[in-house]
Amino acid sequence: MTTIGILGAGQAGSTLARASVAAGYTVVIANSRNPETLTGLVRELGPLASAAYATDAAAAADVAFLGFPYSPDDLLPAEELAGKIVIDNNNYMTWRDGHFLEVDSGLKTIHELRQEQLPASKIVKAFTHVQFHARAQMRVPSDTQPALIRLARPAGAADRKALVVSSDYPEAVDFVTRFYNDLGFDAVENSPLKESWRSAPGTPMWRHHVDGQSREELIRNLQLARRLGG
Repeated sequence: MTTIGILGAGQAGSTLARASVAAGYTVVIANSRNPETLTGLVRELGPLASAAYATDAAAAADVAFLGFPYSPDDLLPAEELAGKIVIDNNNYMTWRDGHFLEVDSGLKTIHELRQEQLPASKIVKAFTHVQFHARAQMRVPSDTQPALIRLARPAGAADRKALVVSSDYPEAVDFVTRFYNDLGFDAVENSPLKESWRSAPGTPMWRHHVDGQSREELIRNLQLARRLGG
């Protein structure tokens, strides 16, 4: 049984924990404080979940999930994450994070910077364009569910949605493809990390991040992406 180490227990981390446990994964979740502050969440998640300090969660993980934005000043458990697949669900939001010259210039993507931050890990961009919260404008009762739950469908469903996965490591892409499938989504690969700008905020595929898009639509929208000034 694969253990997902979730670093960051905010909206993204806690929602992914719920979806992962429902799909049969074990999760160890950590926040920036201490495990005792996650007692209620762990109780809600059930016996497949536990809480730990970040270094312990990273050490226990087969695969890790970073549920917080990139910052060059982040102190991450690099030793405990060495050799492991690390899912980065961050998006480059200048209004929130400020500007990074390498990203603004097109020299690097935000996920390449994360890879540099964890050079011994296998960074994979995933879950970046599915919402971990309720739909902003409610239409039907199911809109109260996070999109990660609301949009999930069994394999073969006519209205199944697809999510992007990007990495420099084929084994990371393979894992996320299986993980997506277990959670109810198809996968579209957009590797390597230097191409991950195609699924950044503001691109054609991003316009569908609220209610999702099919595999065919996602492939087409990735192809339509153009760099600023390009």
